[in-house]
Amino acid sequence: MPRDNAMTTPVLDDLLSLTKAAIPAVEALLATATDRLREAVTEGSKVSPDLTEQHQAAAHALAWLATYTEALRQMQTWATRLDAAGGFGEIEALLHQIAFGEYLAQIAGGIPMSQGEIARPQDMFLTQGDQRAMMSDAVMTLTQNGNSPAARARLVTLMQDNAGHATFGATGLDDELEMIRDQFRRYADEKVVPHAHDWHLKDELIPMEILEDLSEMGVFGLTIPEDFGGLGLSKASMVVVSEELSRGYIGVGSLGTRSEIAAELILSGGTDEQKQAWLPRIASGEVLPTAVFTEPNTGSDLGSLRTRAAKVGDAYEITGNKTWITHAARANVMTLMARTDPETDNYRGLSMFLAEKQPGTEGDPFPTPGMTGGEIEVLGYRGMKEYELGFDGFKVPAGNLLGGVEGQGFKQLMQTFESARIQTAARAIGVAQSALEVGMQYALDRKQFGKPLIAFPRVADKLAMMAVEIMVARQLTYFAAWEKDHDRRCDLEAGMAKLIGARVAWAAADNALQIHGGNGFALEYQISRILCDARILNIFEGAAEIQATVIARRLLG
Repeated sequence: MPRDNAMTTPVLDDLLSLTKAAIPAVEALLATATDRLREAVTEGSKVSPDLTEQHQAAAHALAWLATYTEALRQMQTWATRLDAAGGFGEIEALLHQIAFGEYLAQIAGGIPMSQGEIARPQDMFLTQGDQRAMMSDAVMTLTQNGNSPAARARLVTLMQDNAGHATFGATGLDDELEMIRDQFRRYADEKVVPHAHDWHLKDELIPMEILEDLSEMGVFGLTIPEDFGGLGLSKASMVVVSEELSRGYIGVGSLGTRSEIAAELILSGGTDEQKQAWLPRIASGEVLPTAVFTEPNTGSDLGSLRTRAAKVGDAYEITGNKTWITHAARANVMTLMARTDPETDNYRGLSMFLAEKQPGTEGDPFPTPGMTGGEIEVLGYRGMKEYELGFDGFKVPAGNLLGGVEGQGFKQLMQTFESARIQTAARAIGVAQSALEVGMQYALDRKQFGKPLIAFPRVADKLAMMAVEIMVARQLTYFAAWEKDHDRRCDLEAGMAKLIGARVAWAAADNALQIHGGNGFALEYQISRILCDARILNIFEGAAEIQATVIARRLLG
């Protein structure tokens, strides 16, 4: 039974037993929903892509239900681990309790996929009888009392007591990872936060001094094996570093993304010679890569890429157009995907190249023969700039064909998506954390009607739910990284982490701007930048709709 809300600590009695008991009900609902949808989209003995697309709303609802199920599992794992170590304190208990109370209620009543799209049980062909699985005593207690006004109010009080800390509640990571977090948190606070908004307003490239600092700190070679000049650290360390740098500014947190993608491509698909030639230079920061995949009329449909790579003597000549290429002017090398088999019109004819180029200058951003480029002006995510690129007979030595075999490009790229999406989820957590900190500080400082904004329940509620959902996204992201570090397939978990992380970042930024009121709409306030930066997270590295499709396909088999 719940304790009296008038008590100092509105935490439910025997909380961990309650939350543990609630999970099987959610798992049962997910299993039934999966069976129902599989039946609807199966033709003969196989899942039909056409029927799956016809029932896209149901498929995406299933993806979100599965994401919530895994998120609750990981919150339970986190809480149990902390409890065993004596670290499950009041703030952690409240985060855990509110998360279960809210997410169980949403599963029963409707999960927000976006602002105007709600995934409801009936959308997945679930009957009222099927939904009775959610009427267990544990679920009913948590939905009724878990996310109570008293619990949220108490959580915000504790957050005010810890207002100087970037993270509310113990993360559950080991001492080494917390040391890494502390190092990069201090760097972000000292070198990034004071300047980020100015870089954004002036639409400037992040200063080379920052890149040099990150190079010295090992960011570009964080997960590259020591044999190739990297630090050989875990994907979990990459998550922590990305999270903290993105908390300072998403542009800085993203500087390592292209190095991560390039290194993954070379490690998994490159020849021994290519590994020896490129990985040490990427790890040291001597070489700055950029990813050159997307084309103007393809978007997420990478199998339709048209850029051609024709073999002429001992080189390939690249002809075509690319768009949304980040940090392209400064880059030394492009991981460039092009079609080497002109007879194909799908992913089978694509190949990946390590295409060298000259770094540009402000006056001549693309001096390399055979290529041109122009900047795309953007709302946010400005520190590296976005470009359209044109290639006309751009030459790449044949030895720079990744892996030395044509037609492997799409497969090679797919092997990088786990790490890329985990890293994007980490960036989303950092942006959400930044929104929470900025929103909370404003709520503490701003006085209205004789008291600070944080004293008003709906302002405090916003802050409480930001902290709760950030911890949910954080634990799911850590789990995906843990799976990757243990060499287990984790495209499902990485996709779930990215899916929920991006939504959490946008919600946090939007709510923090609402707390600012009219001032939030003024460019001079940081939250205006954070909102713009948060918006891209639901689009790149797989738009939310694509991500939900990928998750659903895995669930349906």
